[in-house]
Amino acid sequence: MFKLSRVLHLTSSSRHRLLEVLSSRNVEVGDFLRNRRDFTHSAGISTTTNNYAAKGYASDRIFAPYTVYKGKAAFSLSPCLPTFTKLDSGTVVVDRRGSMMMTFMHSIGERKYDWEKRQRFALSATEVGSLITMGSQDSSEFFHDPSMLSSNAGQVRKSLSIKPNANNNGYFVSLTVVNNLLNTKDYFSVPVTTAEFAVMKTACSFALPHIMGWDQITNQQSRGTVGPQGKGGSQVLDLEWEK
Repeated sequence: MFKLSRVLHLTSSSRHRLLEVLSSRNVEVGDFLRNRRDFTHSAGISTTTNNYAAKGYASDRIFAPYTVYKGKAAFSLSPCLPTFTKLDSGTVVVDRRGSMMMTFMHSIGERKYDWEKRQRFALSATEVGSLITMGSQDSSEFFHDPSMLSSNAGQVRKSLSIKPNANNNGYFVSLTVVNNLLNTKDYFSVPVTTAEFAVMKTACSFALPHIMGWDQITNQQSRGTVGPQGKGGSQVLDLEWEK
């Protein structure tokens, strides 16, 4: 089995090709570099970070979205890892939950996509679970209000739908964004083949423990840094069995 680091490793020629592709799709390279954190947290996926650091690459330079380009629109799928904070007790807890970020862009010409007017939709761990368990005839729909619990609640509404096509040999992935503050409505629809959807499901399955932060727990245990019985992570397990 190839290690993930080998799969994701970008040679100099690959990086050059990536920049060429970005240019051909009307994506400004400067904007791409400035906004790369929209797709993935600077820490990177833990299974690759050490290998990249050892090879002299800065971890916040890793950019490996799965992108589906079609005639009228395109979308990218990439993990955004959680952030952590350390309590006074020394315990490290999740400060901000991770997600699978979907970024949609309209086509503005042959092999060109409008990066400036992109729209994003962040799938939570549970929503990722819904996507992973979808069958060939299943549909899923998700609704987000980015300003929920604030004075602007309901002003911006996002709806993501994944529905099988008429032949049940693929899906339509569609995003609708209604912004009453700007009086705008954006709609994206991208046809996805069965093979492309299989890649999405497999990638989401792999990334799920990472966006939940569970890979950090298992890494800690493998390094032998879990506290003794009755302390740290083992205390939670003990309390569970005592109930």
